[in-house]
Amino acid sequence: MQQKQMGFAEWGMLLVLSLLWGGSFLFNGILVKSLPPFTIVTGRVLIAALALNLIVRATGHAMPRDARSWAPFFGMGILNNMIPFCLIVWGQTHIASGLASILNATTPLFGVVVAHFLTADEKMTGNRLLGVLVGFAGVAYMIGFDVLRDLGSNVLAQLAVLGAALSYSFAGIFGRRFRQMGMAPLIPAAGQVSASTVLMLPIALIVDQPWTLASPSSETWMALFGLALLSTAIAYVLFFRILATAGATNLMLVTFLIPVSAILLGAAILGEQLQVKHLIGTAMIAIGLAAIDGRLFALGRKRPA
Repeated sequence: MQQKQMGFAEWGMLLVLSLLWGGSFLFNGILVKSLPPFTIVTGRVLIAALALNLIVRATGHAMPRDARSWAPFFGMGILNNMIPFCLIVWGQTHIASGLASILNATTPLFGVVVAHFLTADEKMTGNRLLGVLVGFAGVAYMIGFDVLRDLGSNVLAQLAVLGAALSYSFAGIFGRRFRQMGMAPLIPAAGQVSASTVLMLPIALIVDQPWTLASPSSETWMALFGLALLSTAIAYVLFFRILATAGATNLMLVTFLIPVSAILLGAAILGEQLQVKHLIGTAMIAIGLAAIDGRLFALGRKRPA
């Protein structure tokens, strides 16, 4: 089976998506200091749902009203929003963001296995598995293996983030159906966060009772809107566009690029110094991505005369 390769447009969208999702760890880090997990997740999907539904109307699209369409929206909302968002936010209340990002980078590892068993056109290959392992090693090297000293403490929090990565891998496979349904990427993006809002709102109201919390600061509100509009609304439109053109396994490579994006942003915007380990880790990730995409080994093949 011919492995899908990504073109310039797909790689560009994947990089932008890594920037948007990389910001979610920063936003969550701010929010967990003042809001409980269910309230954060509910606010995130509620604001994103309102924004995306307004865009759907403004662009002349219409959300489907039949149960056949909304059942997958709820399935995607559970796998891609409800489960991973709650697990990651709760996990970040107990473990460092660096360790959380390494654990989150296991998504392609799970994805290769899940895609192998659940799809006919994204089977596991030797170069794909090797690329995932090299890319994961690059993430760990770049962030710093000293972070792994905490591996073993707060085991439940670490398992929570791993559970989120596993849920993301299933979501990538599940979301392939929207292309077969002929939906523009905007529609499932709006549908899944709308379904997630319906599921999360009663949980947050019952468990967190947000009306009893202290009034959020301006920093908290800015972080929540950034999380909802940038890391969710815009990010999921890109998510479904990449999924439709490049496939689930290639899409999951974004978790390797998130640490790279975070470090480059820190250097460009905050003036943080790039270290040698960042460059080496980035090179390892690039090699891993090329192996998964099939380009690394294609370079060694001679074209037929």
